[in-house]
Amino acid sequence: MLLKNYVAALIQIIIWSSFHLAQWLSGKDRFFPKVLLFLVFFYLAYLVAKKIIGSKRLTLLTTLISLTTYASLQFMFHFLFY
Repeated sequence: MLLKNYVAALIQIIIWSSFHLAQWLSGKDRFFPKVLLFLVFFYLAYLVAKKIIGSKRLTLLTTLISLTTYASLQFMFHFLFY
């Protein structure tokens, strides 16, 4: 069970990295399209984890943990290198 969560979280980190790339490519977009882009990637990450894990509660928890981890890493890299 723990291995499924780990695999789902790693795949979600890849999805969040793809979100970062898509957000960077749409640099001059307004706020609303960026929110829609985030919602699409959040739903995609949720669906992938749901397929791997199965449980709705664990899927949501894994998605939120991977999102928090990704945001923390982005903040840390931005703080260190800019």
